[in-house]
Amino acid sequence: MSLSMDLPAGLTRLLEAIRAAGGRPYVVGGAVRDALFERQVEGQDYDVEVFSLNVEELERTLSRSGQVDAVGQSFRVFKVSGVEGVTGAVDVSLPRRDSKVGPGHRGIAVEGDPSLSIEEAARRRDFTMNALLWDSQTRQLLDPWDGRRDVEGRVLRAVDARTFGEDPLRALRAVQLAARYELSVEPATADLCASMPLDELPSERVFGEIEKLLLQARRPSRGLALMKEWGMLPTVAPELLPLEETPQDPGWHPEGDVWVHTLQVVDEAAALIADLSDDRPRALSVMLGALCHDLGKPGTTTHEDDGHIRSRGHEEAGIPPTTALLDRWNVHTLLGYDVRAQVFALVAQHLKPGLLYDARDQVSDGAIRRLARKVEPDLLYRVAKADCLGRRPGDFEPVAMDWFRERVRRLKVEVRPPDRILQGRDVLALGVAPGPEVGRIVKAVYELQLDGKVTTLEEARAEAQRILGSSPSE
Repeated sequence: MSLSMDLPAGLTRLLEAIRAAGGRPYVVGGAVRDALFERQVEGQDYDVEVFSLNVEELERTLSRSGQVDAVGQSFRVFKVSGVEGVTGAVDVSLPRRDSKVGPGHRGIAVEGDPSLSIEEAARRRDFTMNALLWDSQTRQLLDPWDGRRDVEGRVLRAVDARTFGEDPLRALRAVQLAARYELSVEPATADLCASMPLDELPSERVFGEIEKLLLQARRPSRGLALMKEWGMLPTVAPELLPLEETPQDPGWHPEGDVWVHTLQVVDEAAALIADLSDDRPRALSVMLGALCHDLGKPGTTTHEDDGHIRSRGHEEAGIPPTTALLDRWNVHTLLGYDVRAQVFALVAQHLKPGLLYDARDQVSDGAIRRLARKVEPDLLYRVAKADCLGRRPGDFEPVAMDWFRERVRRLKVEVRPPDRILQGRDVLALGVAPGPEVGRIVKAVYELQLDGKVTTLEEARAEAQRILGSSPSE
């Protein structure tokens, strides 16, 4: 059967070079799957599997087409960088045999075999929709395990039930794929996923799948619900379990518990990060902030005498369980951005936009600027708005959050507070000796700047002199 795929020019030349060396290259994996789903993927990753060529000749051929890095010892995957039209590196490998030799994701021995049949090579893949091969020369789709049928039926199905369970990471991959592509999971495959020993997996691999779920699914709640249904939460995210046992106030959330509310908030947050597609750390901070924003409620929720259910102080109470979850997933800095610190700030401050709106006639510009020292207001707006919209069924308009966003935009503090006008060197120029006094003066003048009382360097210097007890003329 044929399939139309438009490959980058550089990748087409790379495939032609492999053929000229005697190999039979096929595009495999996610790029083929996405083409069948007719999904436009910016910065698409490409994987190539090469038959009929030994590993030494393959490496020599690839080295003439770009920069090549070999990954792995017993089985090498060649990452070819600098391919025209491809954002990252192209992964090129031989067909492989997998065998279980030990526990966990790492306990799998891999052996390359360029003489494998198409059917046997595809057997080692996880799901039928990932076991497709595409020949760029003939434009033919090779489908030894009926992957196209499952794409058309939107069904996630294991290729080989006998070997599927050898890699427990596949259970989490099923979670994020089912959510991202809005698939049903074939019952036998679901049973396999529910039986996986996830405690064998390293934290970075677990979070790799969680991140794909949070950033690439239109409704991440589908994946989170599967994790709960398949009994994964006690191992992967036990901090989320108490949410199901914690009620929401009927006036706040007419139906459901905090777990239901959290799922709705995460879905709303996913819709609010579309413009952050090129800013992965900040998008991830928003999604983690939405997921963790109510982790403090189980320990603070009470039934009060007026009949209401309240969770006073749950913002700060949410920091310890958020810390535990981020530790479990080993979330720290990403691309130089402190995701961890930002998530803590979002959890602690997620009610602040609403509180500021309630007192908007008394809220000064200085209060908004000082908030920007604790958290990125633009990200806070997204989490707070998702929290508001995630109160269904009900009629909740995010007026407060829209007011807050407009206010921070007017003050130009969407991302950070204002830079200090007065620097230490300016204080030294006034004759102050190096030491703590310099910092004290800089800090005092900055507080005036946050209140809008200092707007220029001249005014800042004048205030510094006043603090020193001297007049500007002196």
